[in-house]
Amino acid sequence: MNARSILLLYLLFFFLEYFWELALSVLNLGHVRKNASAVPRAFAGVVDRETYDRSVSYTLVRGRFGLAAGAFSAAALLAIILSGSLGIVDDAVRALPIHPYFRGILVIACVSLAFWVVASPFSLYSTFSIEARFGFNRTTPVLYIVDTLKGFAVSAVIGIPVLLGLFWFMDRTGRLWWIWAFAAMSVFQLVMSILAPLVIAPLFNKFTPLADGELKDAIMALARRLGFQTKGIFVVDSSKRSSHSNAYFTGLGRAKRIVLFDTLVANSSRDEILAVLAHEIGHEKKNHVKKGIAVSLALSLVGFWVISLLLPYLPLYQAFGFHAAGYHAILILLAFCSGPFTFFLQPLSSLWSRRHEYEADRFAVQGVGSAAGMISALLRLSRENLSNLTPHPLYSFFHYSHPTLSERISALEEAERRLQHA
Repeated sequence: MNARSILLLYLLFFFLEYFWELALSVLNLGHVRKNASAVPRAFAGVVDRETYDRSVSYTLVRGRFGLAAGAFSAAALLAIILSGSLGIVDDAVRALPIHPYFRGILVIACVSLAFWVVASPFSLYSTFSIEARFGFNRTTPVLYIVDTLKGFAVSAVIGIPVLLGLFWFMDRTGRLWWIWAFAAMSVFQLVMSILAPLVIAPLFNKFTPLADGELKDAIMALARRLGFQTKGIFVVDSSKRSSHSNAYFTGLGRAKRIVLFDTLVANSSRDEILAVLAHEIGHEKKNHVKKGIAVSLALSLVGFWVISLLLPYLPLYQAFGFHAAGYHAILILLAFCSGPFTFFLQPLSSLWSRRHEYEADRFAVQGVGSAAGMISALLRLSRENLSNLTPHPLYSFFHYSHPTLSERISALEEAERRLQHA
C-alpha cells in the first residue's frame, strides 16, 4: 500500500471508532434522561430521590462534557496528522547535534507535550468545575500543579532510560530484536509492579499504617482466614484530592499491601470494609492479577512483533507526515493507531473483567459468609460517587469493566442463596 491508501485506511477506522463511541455516548445519555423521572424499581427504598437526581445530573453533565472533550481531542489529532506537523517536528529535531537516541526521545516528548496541552483545559475544567460543583473535588490549584510537575519528573526518570534501552535493542540485536526487547520490558514491568507502590505512589500520596484497633484486628483475621499474606494495611490520604471512595491491594509476591481510601474508612461500617477487602482478596486468590499480567505480556509480545514488521515500511511513516523511518516514529504511530484499529475488541476486555468481578464477589460472599456487607458497601459507594444507576445496556456491555449495580446486587444475592443451601 502507498502512503495515501494507508492514510485513508487509518481515517476510515478513526471515524468508525469516533462515531461508534459518539453513538454509544448519546445512547447512554438518552437512556439516563429517559429514566430520570423516578428512582429505578431495583433501588427503591435504598436510594433516596435527592441522591438519584444528583446522580442523574452528574452523569449527564460529565457525559456532555465528555462529548465536547472527545470532539476537540479528535479534531486536534486529525489536525496534527493532516497538517504534517509530525514531519516538521521530526525534521527540526533531526537537525540537532545530539545522539540519534536522544533526538528520538525529544520528538516523543514534543508529541506528548502537545497532547498534554490539548488535554489540560479539559482536565482543569473537569477537576475544578464539574467535580467541585458536585462536591467531589478537594484538589487545590497548588496541589494540581505539584502533581503535574511530579508526573513529568516520574515520566522522565522512568521513560528516558526505558526508551534508551528499547532503542538500543532495536538498533543492536539484529532481526530478532523484538524478542530481546520484549524479554527486557517484561522484567522491567514485573519489577515496577513491585516498586511502584513502594517508591512511586508515596510521591503523590501519604500511606499510613492502619492504626491498631478493632478494624485492623478484623481485617488481619479475615486475611488469615482467606490465606492472604500481606506486608501491611495502609490508609491513603485520597481525600486531599477527591471525596470518592475505594480500596485495593497492590504489589506482587510478598510485597502485597492492602490500601484503604481514608474516605472509605471514615464513611463505611466494619462489615462493609471487610466485604470490600474480601472482594479484593478474591481477585488475588482467583489469580486475576496473574492472568491479567499474562495477557498483558502476550499482547506486549504481539505489539513488539508488529513493530518489527512495520519498522522498515516507509509508506507508513509518510502517511502520517514523517519523511523518514525511525525508532521513535514507529512508537508514535503505534500509539496513534492502536485505538482505531483495536477498539472493536473492547467488549472482550470488558466481558473478561466483569467475569472476574463476579468471581471476586462470590469469593467475598463465601469469605464473610453473607452478601449483606458487600451489597451495603456497593450501595454506599454508588450513593457517595453518584454512580449512573441506569446505563444503557449496550454502553455498559461495551465499556463497563464492572457489572452494573443492579446486575451485581442480583448476583450477590444469588451467591448468598447458594451458600445457604450448600
